[in-house]
Amino acid sequence: MSNTKAAAAPHINVRAGFAPALVIAARLTAITMLALIAYYFVGYDQGAVSVFGNDTHVHEFLHDARHLLGFPCH
Repeated sequence: MSNTKAAAAPHINVRAGFAPALVIAARLTAITMLALIAYYFVGYDQGAVSVFGNDTHVHEFLHDARHLLGFPCH
């Protein structure tokens, strides 16, 4: 007979990866929302869909970035 001990299987906690997955999902959602808001202000905040109405400060502040990214504005 063999006198060797069986190797113990490591205990794997399945729920350990659950919380970091929620944190990653929350961060990804927040970053996506911030990116979409920035994209709106750089690309589309003008005319009928403007958040600020007749105030064109945002449009003029981001004017060169708008052209750099290929958005037409004239």
